[in-house]
Amino acid sequence: MWDKRLKIYDELVAKCPRFERKGKTMPYTSANGYMFSLFNKAGEIGIRFSKEVQEKYMKELDTTIYKSYGATMRGYILIPDEMLKDLDNLANYLNESFDYVMTLEPK
Repeated sequence: MWDKRLKIYDELVAKCPRFERKGKTMPYTSANGYMFSLFNKAGEIGIRFSKEVQEKYMKELDTTIYKSYGATMRGYILIPDEMLKDLDNLANYLNESFDYVMTLEPK
């Protein structure tokens, strides 16, 4: 299950040429000094947004805040399984997240 989900995460990130996947044991994407997507040990994908956008998407997508390794990840939403069926659409969310972290003060 985890390996299959990791393949989906890799395919998702590959659809976004402006950045690449990092991490061996904890796959993630980062830019401007900020992580903006994560793949946890439960095989779940989390994507980071501004507080306002996070709240909007949690309602629209009927999802929750993302948790990874027991920690609540502030600003991240849990990507519902249903969204994994349309990676082109999901890539739009990941690109939006990348654009968001690029507006933050570099770390």
